[in-house]
Amino acid sequence: MSQLDRAELAQQGALRADGLRAAGVELVALTFVDNSGIARVKAVPVDRLWSAAAWGVGASNSFDFFLATDDIAAGTHSRGPVGDLRLHPDLDALVPLAAQPGWAWAPAWRYDQEGEPHPQDARALAAAATARLADLGYNARTAFEIEWVVTAADAPDDPRSATAGPAYGYARLSSQARYLRALVSALTAQGVAVEQIHPEYAAGQFEVSVAAGDPVRAADVAVLTRETIRTVSEHHGLRASFTPKFAPDGVGNGGHVHVSLWDGDRNLCAGGDRRFGLTETAEAFGAGILSRLPALLAIGAPSVVSYLRLQPHHWAGVFHAWGLENREAPLRLVQGPAGQRDRAANFEVKCFDLTANPYLLVAALIFAGLAGVSEEATLPEPVDVDPGTLPGASRLPTSLAEAVTAFEADSALTSAFGPELATTLMDVRRGELDRLGALPPDELCAVMRYLH
Repeated sequence: MSQLDRAELAQQGALRADGLRAAGVELVALTFVDNSGIARVKAVPVDRLWSAAAWGVGASNSFDFFLATDDIAAGTHSRGPVGDLRLHPDLDALVPLAAQPGWAWAPAWRYDQEGEPHPQDARALAAAATARLADLGYNARTAFEIEWVVTAADAPDDPRSATAGPAYGYARLSSQARYLRALVSALTAQGVAVEQIHPEYAAGQFEVSVAAGDPVRAADVAVLTRETIRTVSEHHGLRASFTPKFAPDGVGNGGHVHVSLWDGDRNLCAGGDRRFGLTETAEAFGAGILSRLPALLAIGAPSVVSYLRLQPHHWAGVFHAWGLENREAPLRLVQGPAGQRDRAANFEVKCFDLTANPYLLVAALIFAGLAGVSEEATLPEPVDVDPGTLPGASRLPTSLAEAVTAFEADSALTSAFGPELATTLMDVRRGELDRLGALPPDELCAVMRYLH
């Protein structure tokens, strides 16, 4: 969305409102994800959807400087309490909420008062990255894996309070079968294509995987899926936590991202003459991501608590390496079964988590990959063992401060993000370091447990 045709938007909003009223919808939630990864919201009655579509809903530009803790960081581009932005719902993405009767949801674009796109609109950045791919003749298919821990609502600090049974065990699934069925039913009703759902490794932990799609749509789905999990959990007497580290001695929740590069209907991650069937272009795209992982962590692992999760030998991907189906490598090539690789092959990035803004993350991956294509980059030798067992294995950043330094040194990413957003993001990261960086792990986990 680049220009506002207010009359057309008002007409479309009125038409969508008619359909929503017929479906029993009374209110529409409009969300945007801030620079600390929190989904913020304004809501309008369905009768005012036409106005929100055409003229937007006011929201302070100070949200760009919010920390996950709701503290407001200082920053180069901060105007403090001065100024306003307008949230415009994307009517094409609007959907009634199956788990919240009477409500619908739409992701919002952010514009200024003059009708110009806000330079810190993460969703607009994801759309711009997707458009840059298209200009070069490519498209990407992206998906997020969502991991979360459930607890009993009256025992929110005990990850064993709501489930029992071993990791990946059927006993754990059985104990929450009605809950998981209700969750998948709600997601499906909202147009989210669930591919699988299962118990995960940590106590009380589950994971849902959804079908890949356009990068902006994938980020929308990540937001919608997480909020649906949160709501359905509450309906079943549970509380959901998406934090990278529920407790210092736990495994933690990841937010792995899958991305494949396509030329029309041809998957460039398969059928090529490079290692494991990669094409030259897909290898360069993957190499651009791999070489920039230290900087990308400032986007994909953007919280102090993220680095409690990024530990060796925990399948989190903390060493600078890639490999075929190697779950200890941060960049994992997933081939898929023989006979389906032309559709299934993709790169999985494992070192990210769900404190990330998904729109910023898909944009960053695309920009990093395209930088690799421009550089005609190649991947190093793949690793077929746990890279942490190799002498001299190179670690990715072990702290948010290191990732901030790497991001600021990466001209391809800072240029693609633009000076205002690139600067503000790192101002927010430093704000979190000041607010949370000195906390001991147990206090840090407690503070962050239910924020995202």
